[in-house]
Amino acid sequence: MTYGISMDIGTSGTRAHAVDLSDGKIISTAMTSCHPLPGANIMDHLTFCINVGSGLAHDILMDTANKVIRNLNIDLKQVERVSICGNPIQLSLFQNIPVDDLAFAGENAHRERNIKVQKRDAGVFNAAAVGLDVPDTTELYVPPAIRHEIGADALAMMYKSGFLDQKENCMVTDYGTNAEMALKVGDEIYTGSAAAGPAMEGQSIKCGMLAAPGAISDLEYNFRWMCRVLDDRMNVRDGDSFDFGLEMMMDEGEMHGKAKGITGTGVVAAVDAIMESNLWRKGKITTSDGKLRMQDGIYIDSHDVSEASKAIGAMRAGHFALVEHAGIRFDDLRIMYMAGASGTYVDAVKAREVGLLPPSCSEIYQFGNTSLSMATDILRNPELLDELQETANRIRSNHIMFATDKVFEEIYIQELAYWDEGMTLEMYNENLAHAGIQPLPKPKGIPNVHRVAERDIPDYGTYGLRILDDIGTDLVGRFDGCTQCGKCVRECPEGALSMDSDGTFRVKTKKCLGTACYRCQMQCPQGVYKYDALRMV
Repeated sequence: MTYGISMDIGTSGTRAHAVDLSDGKIISTAMTSCHPLPGANIMDHLTFCINVGSGLAHDILMDTANKVIRNLNIDLKQVERVSICGNPIQLSLFQNIPVDDLAFAGENAHRERNIKVQKRDAGVFNAAAVGLDVPDTTELYVPPAIRHEIGADALAMMYKSGFLDQKENCMVTDYGTNAEMALKVGDEIYTGSAAAGPAMEGQSIKCGMLAAPGAISDLEYNFRWMCRVLDDRMNVRDGDSFDFGLEMMMDEGEMHGKAKGITGTGVVAAVDAIMESNLWRKGKITTSDGKLRMQDGIYIDSHDVSEASKAIGAMRAGHFALVEHAGIRFDDLRIMYMAGASGTYVDAVKAREVGLLPPSCSEIYQFGNTSLSMATDILRNPELLDELQETANRIRSNHIMFATDKVFEEIYIQELAYWDEGMTLEMYNENLAHAGIQPLPKPKGIPNVHRVAERDIPDYGTYGLRILDDIGTDLVGRFDGCTQCGKCVRECPEGALSMDSDGTFRVKTKKCLGTACYRCQMQCPQGVYKYDALRMV
């Protein structure tokens, strides 16, 4: 028997299928519980690469990739093909391609730093040469980026959802840490990518977790709020019911005692519940202890809602920017495609209410993990790679850099005031009018929601799903002048840093917030701790 392995190299983690190449059937699935690199989003990963070297980042990523494929329950000596999909940064790290051209955008920046723009077209490479523990003859199939900012994962969401064939105005978004989005108006496609932050994946949330068994993924209202919890097959089951206004549990459900945390979609539902229950005022949850308590000790607090609101604000600002640049009104847009784990499990109606979808969308289609799905399609039909390259070449993409876009900036400022300062929607729209931007309409009616996929990964295969938590590695180092006072260890907010008795520091990469934090370095009384000097064991 010969095998193929398809992989989605995502910002929040890696997912993989083992496939029987004789019949195309999925044999097994493995995924990580988080990303092995320090940091909570794509910009953290990119900054880590620039500061410490992309070679180290590649080694850490490949160590995790090999752990994933070893858990697929197949003989790796019989692997003939591997296909991967993901955003340009993750795929570049996987292939050990320089990422300088992604870190510094624009011709002037490239010229000043003598940066060579890398080609990211479709190609067939040697899988063992990039570091995978597979035979030397194994081929690695890599789909193309549309352009260097819009990668194969964005192509996957457009290709697999039917977005490219839609004749009406439509939008597609992959709901995740790095939210790729596209708007199609006639033959024109407008694209962007919003650094929404980790809250959409259940990260940077105190009781948060990725979508996995035991995650609260939704709250369903029927005169009381019922927790909906993922079971061992990643199917949604009934949990305990609550009256949040009275701060009481009302009934136990079949998943009582089985909740381990709350994923991003559950956070969205909790935010909606807080708003519907009038429990949010000027950046604070107004319960007796400032927490919305759910089953099995799981809760979210005001900080969690603030983190979620940043993601919601970034999504809405991105959607606003695409619509404004395309020159259409929100009322001209009614079709929405949702991809990714969060886009699959989230209640689309609640998501539209809190602002994750344009309020005018009346037809909503929820797909699963389109990145892994397209990678699996390539395994089954390698000739698809040429078709995808032709599609990427054909797409006329007007890419909007949200980081420098005035519309995005204006909307995001209004979002922060709306969530944290209690700004009304009326004032929100008055400020937009002064800036020459169309108003944000309120959602109307109940949209038609089409669940194309019940799970983000519809088929786990014969041997099912394995979730890996033992990923990442230790970065170690010693510093001359260190007095071993331990202040850096105590200041680490994630408990990622420890110190051996001989003064050697160890940072667990999967826990570390990386360059977005640097608290360990900033708190060193002697000024000798240098994060970028740490190296892989």
